[in-house]
Amino acid sequence: MKNTFKLSAFSIAILVMSLNYLCAQSPIGVWKTIDDETGEARSHVEIFEEDGKLHGKIVHLIDPSSDVCNSCTGERHGQKLVGMEILWDMKQKSSEWSGGKIFSPTKDKTYKCKLWLEDDNTLKVRGYVALFYRTQTWYRVK
Repeated sequence: MKNTFKLSAFSIAILVMSLNYLCAQSPIGVWKTIDDETGEARSHVEIFEEDGKLHGKIVHLIDPSSDVCNSCTGERHGQKLVGMEILWDMKQKSSEWSGGKIFSPTKDKTYKCKLWLEDDNTLKVRGYVALFYRTQTWYRVK
């Protein structure tokens, strides 16, 4: 009976530690975006959960001199960049999130997307079309 209790307590402790680790390893939060072509910081994007899927919106521009999407066409043309949703419908599949889309305001294009954490403060964001892709590294804003 003592061994069963000890084993149960140990199992519960492992489960709690695992849950804490999984919660810490989440892309939910605010991230500084880095342009993969120029290496410059561009914005802060808040990633949040809605209906079990991850979404992201711009919450801060590093250079606010152009705060509207002039390069966008259609319904996004002339919209404020701050508040614009650029990431949506990302579903967790093991250690990555995929199945959603990401929008590039500078290129006025929407791409399939995949996200994964390198560590708790480094997020890899990949936009792709067919076999062609680009990957950016985003850093958690503390």
